[in-house]
Amino acid sequence: MVSSSSSSFSPEVSSLQLAMAALIGASFMAISAFYIHKRSVDQILDRLIELGKKSPKTKRIQRVYNDEDEIEVEEEEEEEEEENRDSDDDEEEEIDRILWKQRLSNSRSFDDVRNLRYGLSSSLPNAVLTNYWRSNEEDERKFIDNRSSSFNNLNNLQSNGRDGIMHFYNNAGSRTSQEFLARPLTPKSLVHNGLESVEDFEEEPLLPDEDDNSFLSVPIDSKSMKLHDSIPANYDSTFDSSGVVNDVSAPDKPNGAMVSRSHGDANLLDNQKLDTGPTHIARKDLFDIFMPLKTTLHERPNREEEEVCLLLRQCLELREKYVYRENAAPWMKESVLESNFPMVNNDPFHYDPVEPTEHYFRMEEGVVHVYSNKNATEDLFPVATSTEFFTDMHHLLRISSLGDVRSACHHRLRLLEEKYRLHLLVNADREFLSQKGAPHRDFYNVRKVDTHIHHSACMNQKHLLRFIKSKLRKEPDEVVIFRDGKYLTLKEVFASLDLTGYDLNVDLLDVHADKNTFHRFDKFNLKYNPCGQSRLREIFLKQDNLIQGRFLAEVTKEVLSDLEASKYQMAEYRVSIYGRKQSEWDQLASWFINNGIYSENAVWLIQLPRLYNVYRTMGTATSFQNILDNVFIPLFEVTVDPSSHPQLHVFLKQVVGFDIVDDESKPERRPTKHMPSPSEWTNEFNPAYSYYAYYCYANLYTLNKLRESKGMSTIRFRPHCGEAGEIDHLASAFLLCHNIAHGVNLRKSPVLQYLYYLAQIGLAMTPLSNNSLFVDYHKNPFPTFFQRGLNVSLSTDDPLLIHLTKEPLVEEYSVAAQVWKLTSCDICEIARNSVYQSGFSHAVKLHWLGNKYYKRGSEGNDIHKTNVPSLRIVFRHETWKEEMQYVYSGKVKFPEDIDH
Repeated sequence: MVSSSSSSFSPEVSSLQLAMAALIGASFMAISAFYIHKRSVDQILDRLIELGKKSPKTKRIQRVYNDEDEIEVEEEEEEEEEENRDSDDDEEEEIDRILWKQRLSNSRSFDDVRNLRYGLSSSLPNAVLTNYWRSNEEDERKFIDNRSSSFNNLNNLQSNGRDGIMHFYNNAGSRTSQEFLARPLTPKSLVHNGLESVEDFEEEPLLPDEDDNSFLSVPIDSKSMKLHDSIPANYDSTFDSSGVVNDVSAPDKPNGAMVSRSHGDANLLDNQKLDTGPTHIARKDLFDIFMPLKTTLHERPNREEEEVCLLLRQCLELREKYVYRENAAPWMKESVLESNFPMVNNDPFHYDPVEPTEHYFRMEEGVVHVYSNKNATEDLFPVATSTEFFTDMHHLLRISSLGDVRSACHHRLRLLEEKYRLHLLVNADREFLSQKGAPHRDFYNVRKVDTHIHHSACMNQKHLLRFIKSKLRKEPDEVVIFRDGKYLTLKEVFASLDLTGYDLNVDLLDVHADKNTFHRFDKFNLKYNPCGQSRLREIFLKQDNLIQGRFLAEVTKEVLSDLEASKYQMAEYRVSIYGRKQSEWDQLASWFINNGIYSENAVWLIQLPRLYNVYRTMGTATSFQNILDNVFIPLFEVTVDPSSHPQLHVFLKQVVGFDIVDDESKPERRPTKHMPSPSEWTNEFNPAYSYYAYYCYANLYTLNKLRESKGMSTIRFRPHCGEAGEIDHLASAFLLCHNIAHGVNLRKSPVLQYLYYLAQIGLAMTPLSNNSLFVDYHKNPFPTFFQRGLNVSLSTDDPLLIHLTKEPLVEEYSVAAQVWKLTSCDICEIARNSVYQSGFSHAVKLHWLGNKYYKRGSEGNDIHKTNVPSLRIVFRHETWKEEMQYVYSGKVKFPEDIDH
């Protein structure tokens, strides 16, 4: 029995023994590996400490600067090791080693040890401090051997020794010493990168002692470096006068470091050199000292690039051929000083009689031609024909479809994006601190303009609900509409809908866009009907109704009052002219004058809905020529003889732009140069977008030339464009327009996007509105456009359908800042762009932006007005100049003033 039982237990005993043996063996191996690794690390650290106590052979170039000349001295220094060290030195070395091992025991990895050793900052590019080993005044003259691979590509670095002499060190190999590299140590900032998620590191940089005077190893020259927001006026041009790229790596340009890039950046060609320019160096208490960063690819364009640049120049020249420019800029005609502002117009509806002129005009082939008198035959203001325009548009589209042009433009756009990110990495803290130094100004009290908002939806849904309830309570017996053969009071209208004032709420009003409107422009437009009833829209949101738009005028005054109370928010409201009859202009003007619609915080644009096919089906119009006659003939009549439409003459003083609107996603045929004239367009199909655009542009061009010759205000062409539909919409707008609304489809064409950047065409973008119609918010290209330097602004489009708060424009900025992590400098720059894009007068912009707002670059920026640091403006301007130099092969001449 015993033997049998013992045999039965033997397999279990053997299994247990094997498991124990395996555990013991594994433990022994792990312990052995640990001690081997620990010994290796100790040896490495001992070697590093030993090297840190030595001073290798260095080659040093000294340059001595004085007021008259520059002396360059090159000397060889050979320092021999001391054979016999004093006992005090041995004790100090042992103490250093003990302290170093204590720090090692508290660190988590060798990378942490290296960061402690070199004092790296996680929020800024790596910087090396060598004074950690400097235990006395003799060791302060010694340099450590650079063992970190992070600095292998840095050379020609500038530093300042204790003797005041400026030194340059060349990183020729692993034995070359360096005293200070690139950036100083600063604490982590909340403004790392406003448009890119940044992973925070956990290591804490080892800061030097406060009494260590050797922290700054780089010179701070009071002549070349300035405080706070001052920027050096000039940069070195990338090209010389012959178009050859200048070699900035020559030794006579010490202020910068050349970084050889052969890998790691997909946007740079192999072995291209990137000029990182002057670096930013400062102690924490000297944060306001800086030098601007400059990044320029220094490589002569190859033949393919030269051909691409030639084609891009042709596109820019085509735009200059078409776009309307005033003969004299406003700042050349008006001598208005900022100190004279505010100039409040106490009587904006006053009519001063103006003598009519002998100008004679007539409509020919869809375009108005102006003559000096009825018997004259010479056209005073000739404009390009439709055949010429459509030919040029197709030429632009062919260029934008070429593969090499697309690749080159995509590369330049990516380069612009990376330049901006590099700028933020280096200068974000500087910009933030500059804004702190600007008294009184912040985002809330800089001027910002809502450059794209429709008047019929300018109020939020809660505001409209309160207004409807108040009218239903105070004026229930007001006759407001004629329906079904009888006149109805406001109370009867709601009774027919089986509604009372108590029943109304925001949900029942149902004017807010939701997920059902995405890619459904028809459903989006139906949201303009409160409670889904078109009769309520006619009563409350139309100016051409039985009560002559009184309710709309009252709610408009309330919105304007809120706008004026905010003081720093402005708006450009769009009102509709449909082109069904010529009397629409007089009705609209009388509505403004009779109801006293005016505000110093608002200007107005006219929008023309592209609804010819609807009017043709209804019989209102027989050809497209009828639409053009009804829209433009009254404008020419009031310009030639203001007494013919006195109210319209007064109203046009508030009108600054002309817009065309409708659903761009509808399919259409791209027009050709053989398109029929407007009088021949009698079919029931709606003309293409570019067809509308050309004939509106051509008549506006002639009208503006006539109005300018008579000293009257002009009207710019600023249409909806690029929200959806074909890319030819953006091509036609590039040739014809000053600014556009939306422009999200530029993401589909790198060539047009790059051209819009070079021409700095304004884009009034509405990310929240796009989110309800065509583009999800996280896919909106606004942050990309902003990084690349396109002239973008934020606007609301339809607060009634989109926004929830009393200040929809601030809501738009707030959502964008949170979602895309925009910094205070970013949103202030966007607000500044909105003022430039707007149609407010020259005198107003002087007060809002400064006395020299029309100057390019930092000269035109006043941080005390805009809260935008000049460092940001200089970066934008110099980057744009570099791109223009690239396109024009260094032979471009930059005007001092902005385009007008």
